[in-house]
Amino acid sequence: MKMSRKVACLLGASMLAGLVSPALAATEVQWWHAMGGTNGERVNKIANDFNATQSDYKIVPVYKGNYTETMTAAIAAFRAKQQPHIVQVFEVGTATMMAAKGAVYPVEKLMADSGEAFDKSQYLPAVISYYQTPEGELLSMPFNSSTPVLWYNKDALKKAGADVPKTWDDVKAVSKKLVDSGMKCGLSFGWQSWVMIENFSAWHNIEMGTKENGFAGFDTEFTFNNDKVANRLDDIAAMSKDKSFVYGGRRGDSLPLFTNGECGMWMNSSAYYGSIKGQAKFEFGQTMLPLDTKVADKPQNSIIGGATLWVLQGHESEEYKGVAKFMTYLSSPEVQAWWHQETGYVPITTPAYELSKKQGFYDKNPGTDTAIQQLSLNTPTAASRGLRFGSFVQVRDIINEEMEALWNGSKDAKTALDDAKKRGDALLRKFERSAK
Repeated sequence: MKMSRKVACLLGASMLAGLVSPALAATEVQWWHAMGGTNGERVNKIANDFNATQSDYKIVPVYKGNYTETMTAAIAAFRAKQQPHIVQVFEVGTATMMAAKGAVYPVEKLMADSGEAFDKSQYLPAVISYYQTPEGELLSMPFNSSTPVLWYNKDALKKAGADVPKTWDDVKAVSKKLVDSGMKCGLSFGWQSWVMIENFSAWHNIEMGTKENGFAGFDTEFTFNNDKVANRLDDIAAMSKDKSFVYGGRRGDSLPLFTNGECGMWMNSSAYYGSIKGQAKFEFGQTMLPLDTKVADKPQNSIIGGATLWVLQGHESEEYKGVAKFMTYLSSPEVQAWWHQETGYVPITTPAYELSKKQGFYDKNPGTDTAIQQLSLNTPTAASRGLRFGSFVQVRDIINEEMEALWNGSKDAKTALDDAKKRGDALLRKFERSAK
């Protein structure tokens, strides 16, 4: 029997609607991020797992390059009115994002506007304090927060007859023993501004800038060119003469020096846990940052690195409801505990930390709570809360250049730091003018 054209058209339309309507029902939310490699796969898993929990929203993660490239791309996209809903920005981009007038939808306001339950008291104080306004409003959602630790090769230390170092004098002595035992180098580190200036200062309760490290206003200037920092850097530079110290690059470039067994100690982010676990062919451990006993009697607290998720203005309210629901999912104890245990980033909430303890993660992997202990060692002070300097992405490049002049022997530490301060202060004044 032949089907009438009218019936055929109705059936065809019905079938087409059946195919199309589910796709139309899912409101897409663009998430631009800077996580490459294995962490990029983990980001995709988080998005896919959230998408599988409901059918109203679809998180679409898009890798946009490293932190600097991702932030730059988001700012350019906002100007072109093609911005994503969510962008991952590293901690030193906080002041830049705050100064981007009309671009940011504060995450605490987003959650309230969307009717999503949000309890700030569950978040680790050392993490959220970095991203709050002076009035306490949370601007962006913590996601991948880390802090530098001292990684060490257990096998190499045992062979050299050395104990795990606690002070910088210990580090120097252990480095010498490692080299004498046949290793190509004793110590290396990465992200040197973050580790050796920003965190060294916080760990020893030294402000690296006026105005509470920039939290109290953009009319700030750098003070990291002090004798305490300079003396430590000069001592490290002297260690390079016998390979007790080897410089290996600005970011994570020096990781292979450690995982290949060339350097016995490495100072860098706790978030390298996954990489080290996958690459090292030796027993390794992590411990707290060393104390410079000539500077302080005890450590204060370290400060975070990593990034948060910023929500950008310019989208429909229905889309922001999806963003808020994703933020709730992302912050859940189960997701955060999994992310923490897989990567080495700290769990951003107390419930996620407690869940990790309950699951026996720290018992099975001793030392993996080092970052949390460092961050919560003491109540943060004005010198150890963090930093909020304008244009600090570019300032870090300046610090890198000047520290590399120290490592290659063309400048001493005081000269390099004085030059970095002068160049950095010029950028602060330029940023201050643009932010008014």
